[in-house]
Amino acid sequence: MASVPFTADPTFHPSPRLAAQAPPEELAYVVGLHVGDGQPDFLATVDVRPGSPDYGRIVSRVPVPHVGDELHHFGWNACSSALCPYAHPQLERRYLLVPGLRSSRIYVFDTRPDPRQPRLVKTIDSAEVLRRAGYSRLHTVHCGPDAIYISALGSADGDGGGPGGILLLDHDRLEVLGRWEVARGEQYLAYDFAWHLAQDVLISSEWATPAMVEQGLRLDDVVNRRFGHHLDFWDLRKRRLLQRVDLGDQHQMVLELRPAHDPTQTYGFVNTVVNVADLSSAIWVWYRDGDRWAARKVIEIPAVPTDPARLPPALQSFGAVPPLVTDIDLSVDDRFLYISCWGTGELRQYDVRDPFAPRLAGQVELGGILHRAAHPNGQPLTGGPQMLEVSRDGRRVYVTNSLYSTWDDQFYPEGLRGWLVKLDADPAGGLRVDPSFLVDFGPARAHQVRLQGGDASSDTYCFP
Repeated sequence: MASVPFTADPTFHPSPRLAAQAPPEELAYVVGLHVGDGQPDFLATVDVRPGSPDYGRIVSRVPVPHVGDELHHFGWNACSSALCPYAHPQLERRYLLVPGLRSSRIYVFDTRPDPRQPRLVKTIDSAEVLRRAGYSRLHTVHCGPDAIYISALGSADGDGGGPGGILLLDHDRLEVLGRWEVARGEQYLAYDFAWHLAQDVLISSEWATPAMVEQGLRLDDVVNRRFGHHLDFWDLRKRRLLQRVDLGDQHQMVLELRPAHDPTQTYGFVNTVVNVADLSSAIWVWYRDGDRWAARKVIEIPAVPTDPARLPPALQSFGAVPPLVTDIDLSVDDRFLYISCWGTGELRQYDVRDPFAPRLAGQVELGGILHRAAHPNGQPLTGGPQMLEVSRDGRRVYVTNSLYSTWDDQFYPEGLRGWLVKLDADPAGGLRVDPSFLVDFGPARAHQVRLQGGDASSDTYCFP
């Protein structure tokens, strides 16, 4: 019998340079959530191919069977890390794993055979997650070369406490294997995680325990500096905490981690949401300093003094709008860093070819407490720019507006109507909102976006 040659998934790329040359995405997958109306959350598929009769429209919605999951972040079962020397190249980018941040369930959607019509094919119940991993309130999903990694904010105590951490699912059966950490040391709070695969280093960030955030932001927790302010560095193979870097307890909520895509580099970017001294947000670079890790603040975005009458009750006593940087994303070529200022309503683009000296290259206004900027087509935009996703070639940026349901209600008490917008990014720098692209989710709220074939925050590369 003649042998059939093995062919890796064509959406996998050994290097970021080759990924950037891949064909543009034609679909975007977006999670939508319902709050207080008795309807279940859903996975939406949006046509993003210019020239298509459905361009900028939702072509399918697949509801989940339960109510109140709060679908939030999600990710692919496999990505370009499958091409690493010690990985499993027979995998294919097929399944989307979508956890519930409140329910701790994991929904598995199959994008085959019709990527425009994903199907819900498996549900991993929260009891199984708790029994096998001891974690709850699931957050970030990353496809690793050896397993699927999911971060969790809470433990299994049932009271919304910690420690939070990371659990693993196997690639083959998509079943929970167990807790990742072997020796966590002083790490207690959790949020995001990323890695430098070539250096066998995992980095994790810190937000809060579920009890601190699920009912809304308590200013007392901010003032008394109870949120996370560390970066944690781990031995990826031995699963042991190596070092903690304290950014200073005035810098509260260390959130999104964006490592350089070039596997020869050992730096990355992370955001802190609020400085309790002046309400500013900041961007930091972590980097290797000899045999230790260090971090340096490289961007500071100030709060804007504002008439208290224009502010939601949560901010009136401060008389200012904080930028509330809640998401960042790094282009695949490591050239541009995108920053969402959910409070003021700004999306910023920085040239970070020198990561220690970022230069503002572009800026647009979308919604926001401060700007309240409408879409170019004239439609009002509630909320502000929040979740970001950048195409592999760096030419398009997709943005949604919901942060977290109880926090949405505090900072935008007039109500938040979900939307997805697209921006065109100039390769030389600069941003422009596509006037013909605005996806209205109605009363549902839109959160993370994943792009067909991969995007700037989904894949890890092992070859330069």
